[in-house]
Amino acid sequence: MPYREKPPAISRRRFSALAAAGVAAAPSIARAQAPWRPSRPISIYNPFAPGGVTDVHMRFLAERAAKTLGQPVLIEPKVGAGGTLAAAQMQHAKPDGHTLACMSINSLRYPHYQDVSWNPLRDFSYIIGLSAYTMGIVVRTDSPWQSIEDLITAGKREPEKYNYGTSGAGGTGQLLMIEVEQATGSRFTSVPYKGGAEWMQALMGGHIDFIADAAQWAPFVEAKQVRILAMATEERFPKFPDAPTLTERGIKAVGQSPYGLVGPKDLPQNVVSAVHDAFKAAMADPEHDKLLAQFIQSSWYKSPADYRAFAEKYFHDIKPILVKAGLAKG
Repeated sequence: MPYREKPPAISRRRFSALAAAGVAAAPSIARAQAPWRPSRPISIYNPFAPGGVTDVHMRFLAERAAKTLGQPVLIEPKVGAGGTLAAAQMQHAKPDGHTLACMSINSLRYPHYQDVSWNPLRDFSYIIGLSAYTMGIVVRTDSPWQSIEDLITAGKREPEKYNYGTSGAGGTGQLLMIEVEQATGSRFTSVPYKGGAEWMQALMGGHIDFIADAAQWAPFVEAKQVRILAMATEERFPKFPDAPTLTERGIKAVGQSPYGLVGPKDLPQNVVSAVHDAFKAAMADPEHDKLLAQFIQSSWYKSPADYRAFAEKYFHDIKPILVKAGLAKG
């Protein structure tokens, strides 16, 4: 039999120490991999006012996610700073899963033209992408403007006379109208609101002339109280097949405005997974698609990794557009 060198002997003392270390390490590994369960109600900050599309949508999902998580999920309005206040509050929250936020896409724009104490790529844990607003330009049915061309003509003839409602400075609605103005030479005046419920009240009350923002207006179109001049989508929207897109009218402008759920930075992976899974299950509810269809929104599911990848790309890609619009410095 060939000679084999014996492995070095391990003393009993060292063997006992290694064994003890292994036993001590095992529980911590188990704890790290254990599914997370909240120990008290979860609060989710909403960047827009109560009664708006985001509020309705988040409450729908929260009610169903609560059944999976075993604790109530509460939606709390944190309105302000162009729809970025809710996510900004995450820098003050403990990374324990009990305080989260719905993040609008404005949070990926705001730091480019405002001094803020947070960084959207460094200070958030991305959990799940939820939905995307469908953008359009609408007027009351008693408006003299029958087409987008009529609106553009009015904006050229009397610059800045006519007002439109949006979610705030630098939001998707204002960026959309800046692109329209740059493409056509027309000029309008933006009026910021805290959410869709407010700007619809302003439109129906005659305080603004039109809306260029998310489809809180969809039920009003169906009730024949509001008329669509143009959709800010890549293609005509199936629910309103007669409404042309801006692109069809020679105006290259598409409104992009998704939102999702984020938490504080350093949120443990088991917390991210538990919340993600609960909300993904809520999105699978058959009533979910019906709710989104009511406001002509689409599902925008993103896993934690995909949501972060989207945020990183958009944050860098949007800056040149903001600079061109005069909202950010180069």
